[in-house]
Amino acid sequence: MIWLLRHHAVQVAAGTCYGRLDVPLAEPARAVALPEGVPVFSSPARRCVELAATSAPAFTTDARLLELDFGDWEGQAWDAVPRAALDAWAADPWGFAPPGGENGHALLARVQAFWDGAPRPVVIISHGGPLRLLRALAEGRAPDILEPPPPLGAVIRIG
Repeated sequence: MIWLLRHHAVQVAAGTCYGRLDVPLAEPARAVALPEGVPVFSSPARRCVELAATSAPAFTTDARLLELDFGDWEGQAWDAVPRAALDAWAADPWGFAPPGGENGHALLARVQAFWDGAPRPVVIISHGGPLRLLRALAEGRAPDILEPPPPLGAVIRIG
């Protein structure tokens, strides 16, 4: 069995790019009932660690579960990112990387490396980008970087 959890809403202005920014949750983390004895892995981002700490007696952080690195776009309003750059990203999300950031292939490589070594069953607490890829891997599908991410606060059980 695989449990995929996405952190809850964060304390950041609407319309802000915050992939790797270590922003806090908007409200205190709400505990999620997790199965006993199942290893829990979390992104080291504060918003995920807070959820892990309220939900599990023990957990391990893994940087491979961090959100996509948006580089120079981090902390900017999406409206402030040059339209041509957003269009280039939309045209090639697997290959285009924001300046100083990473592309979809890099995200998939680190998520795949985590997945290949993760125990089963497992609980994974992460972000929209990694979780959309992990869900596909857990379901035996080809990952699609444009697939909608799980909603904030989602708990998905597979298997």
